[in-house]
Amino acid sequence: MTEYNNLRIKEWAVEDRPREKLLKKGIQSLSNAEIIALLIGSGTKNESAVDLSKKILKKANNNLNELGKLDVNELMKNKGVGEAKAITIMAALELGRRRKIAEIIEKKKITQSNDVFEFFQPLVGDLPHEEFWILLLNRSNRMIENKKISQGGVSGTVIDVKIILKYAIENLASSIILCHNHPSGNKIPSQADNAITKKLVDAGSLLDIKILDHIIIADTEFYSYADEGNL
Repeated sequence: MTEYNNLRIKEWAVEDRPREKLLKKGIQSLSNAEIIALLIGSGTKNESAVDLSKKILKKANNNLNELGKLDVNELMKNKGVGEAKAITIMAALELGRRRKIAEIIEKKKITQSNDVFEFFQPLVGDLPHEEFWILLLNRSNRMIENKKISQGGVSGTVIDVKIILKYAIENLASSIILCHNHPSGNKIPSQADNAITKKLVDAGSLLDIKILDHIIIADTEFYSYADEGNL
């Protein structure tokens, strides 16, 4: 792209304007900053929407997962981003998450730990707090239901074994997969993670409900108890 300094987008060459570029070359030709510029629509008096979008991305380390962790107030710290623009950015990122989840749900059958990661990562991978979820499966390892069990703070959340087994029994599940996130980005399980996993494995065995795995998601990485032989 040609450098335009502080020229307004309307003063750019037609082929470099995000909307015209999308129509001519397809949306895949746009950079992340150009796509965000389309969402927010305008910049400030001294910078274009693309320049403002680049600043927004820079504060998120040019990482869309990091951008997805920002709330309205944090996005509004960027000069030129009001409440409406911040909400638009958050809504677009949420649609991206939901699209990915919808594509994964169609698969339904779980065959490996990566299937679980791909399902839950859009849900919890970029959250600033911990959440604990379960995936209920039938005898063919097909998904029956996914359920959020609890939501906590940055370093932990409370898990009730009775509630998890209650959901499994009510849905006639043959097995359960556990999943929670580590906002710190460290995928290694804590002593508390090990303790609750063992507690659920032991309790599930009494009811003939197997705990197939416990996945810990840290941004774009994950730890699998089953893969590591720790179940």
